[in-house]
Amino acid sequence: MRSFIEVQFPISKLSKESYKERKSNYSQTLTGLGKWWGRKPLILVRATILGLLLPATDDPQRDREIFLKLLMMDEEGLWLRKTKAISLKEMWERLTAKERQEWFAEEGKLKAQITKDDREALQKLVFSKLSYDEKLVYCDRPEQMENLSESAWQAINDHLGTSATNLSEFVQQLGVKRFGHIPRVGDAFCGGGSIPFEAARIGCEAYGSDLNPVAALLTWAALNIVGGGEEVAEQVRTAQKSVYEAVDRQIIEWGIEHNHLGWRADAYLYCVGTVCPECGWKVPLAPSWVIGEKTKCVAKLVPVAIESEESGYFQMDIKSGVSDTEMEAAKKAGTVKDSKLSCPHCHQETPITMIRGDRKSADKSSAYGLRMWKNDDLVPRAEDVLQERLYCIRWVETYIDEKGKEKTRRHYRAPDTEDLQREARVLELLKERFRDWQDRGYIPSRKIEGGYNTDQPIRERGWTHWHHLFNPRQLLMNGTFSETIERLSENNTDYISCLLNVGRCADWNSRLARWIADSTKENGAQTFSNQALNTLFNYYTRSLTLLKTSFLVDLSASDVKGDNQTITSDSRQRESCVDLWITDPPYADAINYHELSEFFLAWYEQHIKKLFPDWYTDSKRALAITGKDSHFRESMSECYRNLANNMPEDGMQVVMFTHQDASVWADLALILWASGLRVTAAWCIATETDSALKAGNYVQGTVLLILRKQTSDETAFLDEIYPKVELEVKRQLDEMLRLEDKEEPNFGDTDYQLAAYAAALRVLTQYQNIEDIDIQYELSKTRKKGDKSPIVEIIDNAVKIACDYLVPASFDSFIWKSLTPEERFYLKGLDIESHGEYRSGAYQELARGFGLKDYKFCLETSKANENRLKTATEFANKNLGDLGFGSSLTRTALYAIREVVATEDAQKGKMLLRSEIKDYWNQRKLIIEILKYLGTMEYKIPHWQQDAKAAMLLAGAVDNDNV
Repeated sequence: MRSFIEVQFPISKLSKESYKERKSNYSQTLTGLGKWWGRKPLILVRATILGLLLPATDDPQRDREIFLKLLMMDEEGLWLRKTKAISLKEMWERLTAKERQEWFAEEGKLKAQITKDDREALQKLVFSKLSYDEKLVYCDRPEQMENLSESAWQAINDHLGTSATNLSEFVQQLGVKRFGHIPRVGDAFCGGGSIPFEAARIGCEAYGSDLNPVAALLTWAALNIVGGGEEVAEQVRTAQKSVYEAVDRQIIEWGIEHNHLGWRADAYLYCVGTVCPECGWKVPLAPSWVIGEKTKCVAKLVPVAIESEESGYFQMDIKSGVSDTEMEAAKKAGTVKDSKLSCPHCHQETPITMIRGDRKSADKSSAYGLRMWKNDDLVPRAEDVLQERLYCIRWVETYIDEKGKEKTRRHYRAPDTEDLQREARVLELLKERFRDWQDRGYIPSRKIEGGYNTDQPIRERGWTHWHHLFNPRQLLMNGTFSETIERLSENNTDYISCLLNVGRCADWNSRLARWIADSTKENGAQTFSNQALNTLFNYYTRSLTLLKTSFLVDLSASDVKGDNQTITSDSRQRESCVDLWITDPPYADAINYHELSEFFLAWYEQHIKKLFPDWYTDSKRALAITGKDSHFRESMSECYRNLANNMPEDGMQVVMFTHQDASVWADLALILWASGLRVTAAWCIATETDSALKAGNYVQGTVLLILRKQTSDETAFLDEIYPKVELEVKRQLDEMLRLEDKEEPNFGDTDYQLAAYAAALRVLTQYQNIEDIDIQYELSKTRKKGDKSPIVEIIDNAVKIACDYLVPASFDSFIWKSLTPEERFYLKGLDIESHGEYRSGAYQELARGFGLKDYKFCLETSKANENRLKTATEFANKNLGDLGFGSSLTRTALYAIREVVATEDAQKGKMLLRSEIKDYWNQRKLIIEILKYLGTMEYKIPHWQQDAKAAMLLAGAVDNDNV
């Protein structure tokens, strides 16, 4: 029996709903528990599970209607989800003239006789006119709704022969129909816990495991804290408040955050300092000395000479409300530019690597120049090359205004003598507790193990232990939290909730936390605002009051219905037998979870030993599935072979995968094939939100590969595979294009290429064997640069098919096929540019799809996220007549357009085409097609406006040409 998800899947609506959930930021259900990388949207997990459980009947249209009802994505469900009112202005704009007369007395004012019920009817009328995207603005997410309507359940039960009154009952009844019991869902790479949590929430028995103990802890918390319902949520809130208030009392007693005026600090700004090797002056380091754009606050460097030493240092003068000229000067006065020290005294530049003393050793390997810190080091030693100083404090003054109301205002100040004494007091308090707190696990004692991400703090700062990533004030604060949690927690749930909040505080309060000076925030970012451990020249520290939002987290409350289990486990080892495995595996070093998560494990490890005696507290780096080599392929194959062995014959799997490297997709094909699994369907869902931090080569889509056990004993030959892949790629793209025309999903061109990869996998894994391919050899083979396996060639070919098949809108497909690869690259490049696509990765993938090794000659700029093609005018006469693109019809047409722009005479452009194109009369139809296509860019790409108008004029002149 085929499942719904193997036949169809509403990818457009799911993309929109996933995007809405992702854009909710910290109001997402599980993000409040703590940092994890790449949690999949809960709505996507819910839809996947239901899609696996629902049978595909002989009425696909009705199947789709029922599926959308279950997810509350139908018209009735969206109306039930609507919680925000549509404004009078919006309603006026959406109504026809006749409808306005019926409802409104005038614009912005309803008729006096309109009742409450009438208003509801009007809201419903206008709501029905909105697109799906527009409706979502007024709606809660499906997971925030308690239940479907009675009429919806009636329709669902009638169609599927169930008798459910809620989602949990429905899921369990489907499980009994399919497997004879409540469905068991497992995730062997559970990460942040999205899959086990959502499975248990909708009534499945859920199993979650991960090699990483931090991931397992987050999953346990998702199931037992967020999933514990309102009673547990309230209990946790009380426990968090109790701990926070106790820490607050201690901080006040120590007197380390208040000044003599009674003001309390909320942010401390620190910077690294060093001695300029050219002049000997001590220089504070920062890329800019702007502290706040809204308050117009800057730090000014005031030179202080030490005549006896022929050197000097810089005092920091903090000024607020400065002029625009002073603000601009502060931006330019940064002492670190392009990884070089820019000395404000001697104006010489010195590479930071030289200051650190980095060098190449005799064996040509890199040698770090900085002193490596010892465990007891909490601040730099006097002889260290890189020092550290507090240069600004933001204070909060509380006062009573003239109306008797309590208010606050902020002040930026340079630290005075008393502030520096308080800093010394913080260090003294920490040293008194340091050894004991490390022994008890209140602060980290773990060494930093070298790696791709973890080498950076070692190399750039000499930090060797995880606690070196925190200054004394940060360690004292977090250590006090940890000590208080252990003392006050009455049960494991309270303990774990508060412990995870210590991790949140660490994320927001480390030496790697950036200060943001922009006009809206004047606040700090978290350590993991990207997927790295970036050392900084200036950073900020949060006071207790600024940490309040990190520690006091109002978690969402959900009632988890299904039984669940969470363990630390290697997915290559035996797991529980489940009916449906849904996994989001590591992506060939896309994120080094095993390294980055050690930042948090350093704070959790000794607590985990007490709370979960059966769990280990090692990040298991040696077992982590990493790389793009044979180790990655063989390890993943072992994992999925084990999962396949731990599911029934009628069980299914879903692998969620996001990557745009053909070799990685080829590896995935080998992995699944060797694991005894076959791809039965694939769907591409837009799951990623736009982010400047993700600038570069990334995709917006996640591909869902639907898998069953391999039952075929067929053998195929490579020459049979290619035509089958071509047919499957075209079928996949037709489905996506059909949905795009109908509902405008947010698919980029890169996502169509992902779909081509998936289509190739669907063909490849149909067979037990493919002649001439030794699967075990391919898995274990160490590939050299330039090597291409037969699988890579098949997948590369799938992308070429996709590129050729995706003809730009308004371009004749027959004529398109007659163009050269270079021409198709340029014209298709304009098409993706017209969609607002400027990422270099999109152009790289496009070039690879058309088989081009070089395309840079077409680009006007190749800056990150600003890639775009030259216009006709920008090309001028460059490359004209060269082999390839330079001698093509498209290039000649571009030159003729440039001539029309220059002379404002379409006839001169026409005559140029006549003289330059030998077979002009036979090529005329093709020339007109190219010119008309370029003319459509007038309203699509702003900088094409002038050239596009010229293209349309020239197309008309050529069209009217005669002998």
